[in-house]
Amino acid sequence: MPFGAFVLTDKGHQGMYAVYPNSLLPLKSKRHCKLDTELNIYNQEINKRRIGIEHVFGSLKTFKTLAEHYLNRGKRLSLRFNLIAGICNLKLSKK
Repeated sequence: MPFGAFVLTDKGHQGMYAVYPNSLLPLKSKRHCKLDTELNIYNQEINKRRIGIEHVFGSLKTFKTLAEHYLNRGKRLSLRFNLIAGICNLKLSKK
């Protein structure tokens, strides 16, 4: 990753901050304790920026090859992924 770049992650990647300090991840609330209003706004700002990425992941997963466990040869996975990404980019460019 480029030096100084930020990584947007979701709440499932809590350990990412230890590996890459420039990661922005939403804060989790503790059990029986809600987040303050300012922290909720912080989470909303991160999620606003991530939603477009999540929509692209969703469109990629409409293809069974990427939605399920890949059982074919590993050499061909990158080729298939590139083909599927090209199809999704073509659909996005037509919108």
